[in-house]
Amino acid sequence: MEKVLLSNGLTVLVEEMPYLRSASIGVWVKAGSMLEEKEENGLSHLMEHMAFKGTKKRTARQIAEEMDMIGGMMNASTSKLCTNYYCKVIDEDLPKAADILSDIVCSPLIDEAELDKERSVVLEEISMVEDSPEDVVFDVLAEAAFGAQPLGRTILGPAEKIEKYTADDLFRFRGRHYGPQNAVIAIAGNVKTEKVKQLLEDTFGGWQGATGGPFPGCTAVDEERKLFRNKDTEQVHLALSYRGLEMGSRDVYAMAVMNTIFGGGMASRLFQKIREERGMAYSVYSGPSNYPGCGEFSVYAATSPKHVKKVLQQIDEEARLLSEKGITEKEFLQAKAHVKGGFILGLESAYSRMSSMGHNQILLGRYIAPEDTIRAIESVTAEDVKHVAEKILRGPVSGAVVGRNAEKYVKYMI
Repeated sequence: MEKVLLSNGLTVLVEEMPYLRSASIGVWVKAGSMLEEKEENGLSHLMEHMAFKGTKKRTARQIAEEMDMIGGMMNASTSKLCTNYYCKVIDEDLPKAADILSDIVCSPLIDEAELDKERSVVLEEISMVEDSPEDVVFDVLAEAAFGAQPLGRTILGPAEKIEKYTADDLFRFRGRHYGPQNAVIAIAGNVKTEKVKQLLEDTFGGWQGATGGPFPGCTAVDEERKLFRNKDTEQVHLALSYRGLEMGSRDVYAMAVMNTIFGGGMASRLFQKIREERGMAYSVYSGPSNYPGCGEFSVYAATSPKHVKKVLQQIDEEARLLSEKGITEKEFLQAKAHVKGGFILGLESAYSRMSSMGHNQILLGRYIAPEDTIRAIESVTAEDVKHVAEKILRGPVSGAVVGRNAEKYVKYMI
């Protein structure tokens, strides 16, 4: 991996993979829902949509057709922390991909007529999420765990705000967040660093804009809150939020091993006990989320109304056993192998390498070499895992319930 700086201060990470015939390029902008003011909720995601709706050089149709002409794939995503625009192409078509990406990221038109059309698309996306109780329960859980803070709000934003945003709102948002000092480009594949540097200087070197700012302080609310949302569903959807680890914590690898044992896979305790042995749920899993200054460890299960109490009791029992009794040697070795294997297999594509480089640089401010991650996973001990389990699973718990007559099930929560 090589790190270069363009003349405008834009950081570029390049990994040469000469045995491939493809290249992946991504642009990360530190502009996610955690950085929105309350009256801006949903703007980072709406801005992502509008980037594809026409630029000073291309119409929305031309953007799509030019990418199809080279057989490439282009997309974008918005998280609570950042927005990512990326392309996967044949190596010889990287110049075209870089040109299109620079166009949509640096100079979108944000036309009012296009905004009105895309607003309807985003509203449909919000409706689609509302039709998915698994998505809804995590939105409710975020509100329970973080309250009125930015992490307690949704990425898509409320429909009533999306309906009212104007082009000026988007330009103001871009003015605070979109600029070379607040972005990172990562490229991996069959490329040469010197050629890439010149290509990006030609395409992104003229970009000027915001320098951005730090993430706001955010912590889980002090009290254990249990919220619910009534929905006409056959199953009851349950989610729990334990206080987790902040982004960059040295315990994240021990947490990954602990999660694998607790609820992160088919061999996990929750999956085996709740689904395989007792048949009380089709879907049950756990997973960590790390944010600047805080984090959470969440558990999800979907079950029939008659099993709600037993499922919650089983989750509580497994959390107690893991935090108090620790883990077996077999579980420990198996989970470490799973985490290590999953990480190594994830490095097999240019897109994965590009994504890892860009994500770490924009959020942590540094590149983490794969061999460093592997060593960190290998260095995790059983005591490390037990320490993390005690820290997380013995702490406060917030919860959310979504389903028919959801309020009646809140009393069963931990």
